[in-house]
Amino acid sequence: MDDYDKLLDQAWSKLPEKLKSTDRFEMPAVDSLIEGKTTIIRNLNEISSAFDRKPAHIVRFLSKELAVPAIVDGNRAIIQRRVKSRLLQQKIQGFADEYVLCHECKRPDTKITELSGQKIIKCTACGGWWPFRQIK
Repeated sequence: MDDYDKLLDQAWSKLPEKLKSTDRFEMPAVDSLIEGKTTIIRNLNEISSAFDRKPAHIVRFLSKELAVPAIVDGNRAIIQRRVKSRLLQQKIQGFADEYVLCHECKRPDTKITELSGQKIIKCTACGGWWPFRQIK
């Protein structure tokens, strides 16, 4: 048993700090405001940095999912329709499930990269990858 514990400690010491972390990924809450016929997401940059994705990518996804025009305006998104906060949160969760969280280990440690000329999403924690689904 003693040799096993030593080997286990040795393996643990060689793991990257990112994998040793037990912090859980917290989904950022959408801070939205309805003004007239438009909805404004006021914390787009916070969501973008938590996901490590470009704000334009998130807004394009929301635009297609909600079937309405949406634009990036500084650190906020403007959606040309009244959208309840609960629905926005569901759509942001859908974005995270498809483009941020690893499909294998469910960690948010993913990067968009290329493999043989095709865009893929690769997990830096477990090494898993899957094809990048284009937003049409």
